[in-house]
Amino acid sequence: MLKEILGVTDDPPAKRRWFHDDFFDLFIWEAEGEVTLFQLCYGVDSSERALVWDRQRGFFHDGSAASRDVVARFEEVMGGVPADLRTAIREKLHEFAGRALDITSRRKKFRRAAWQR
Repeated sequence: MLKEILGVTDDPPAKRRWFHDDFFDLFIWEAEGEVTLFQLCYGVDSSERALVWDRQRGFFHDGSAASRDVVARFEEVMGGVPADLRTAIREKLHEFAGRALDITSRRKKFRRAAWQR
């Protein structure tokens, strides 16, 4: 189950939150009570990928092709995320999983910011 990592520095005007388990890292930006951006990082070491949703730019995926199995696996562990955030993230993940379009892959390897390490 995902657990929240406390003490993450905010990114004004957004509040930034981080949830973690052995396979996933979920980074969420909230402003005015809404999720404005999230990064769902998954995989291990060289296979690490990230599915990103931004309110202004939509979806993109870093790494090789995204798998719908990842969404199902994430559903199993997201119980540690507060209900309001869980609902917002779940809606976006299911929107992504249900798309017939390929999501743009921008890089072969996702690079985390210094504060995400």
